[in-house]
Amino acid sequence: MHAFDVLGDPVRRRILELLASGEQTSGEVSAVIRSEFGISQPAVSQHLRVLRDNGFASVRAEGTRRLYAVQADPLREVDAWLDRFRGFWEQRLDALATELARGERERRTREETSADD
Repeated sequence: MHAFDVLGDPVRRRILELLASGEQTSGEVSAVIRSEFGISQPAVSQHLRVLRDNGFASVRAEGTRRLYAVQADPLREVDAWLDRFRGFWEQRLDALATELARGERERRTREETSADD
């Protein structure tokens, strides 16, 4: 499965967001996903399997628990692909940052001027 096919599903993206904060048990992941998306535990397990089978997540046994974690390599590949397109938005984001800074300076100047009156 192509990386964007894996990441194209909102449930799998949310699972990766949860795992980005650190290892979590399948039960912890399942509880959040079930409450947010209203899907069954077996459906959550299927999404975890897709992430694992495609290298986005790893699993390790700890007694009877299964702990899932994010694997960075596939995300690096996505990042490398997106790198070709960053120029399209970085320039705009830089311009936005400049405008925000200008507005903040103008606001402070107005406040200082009104405070002096």
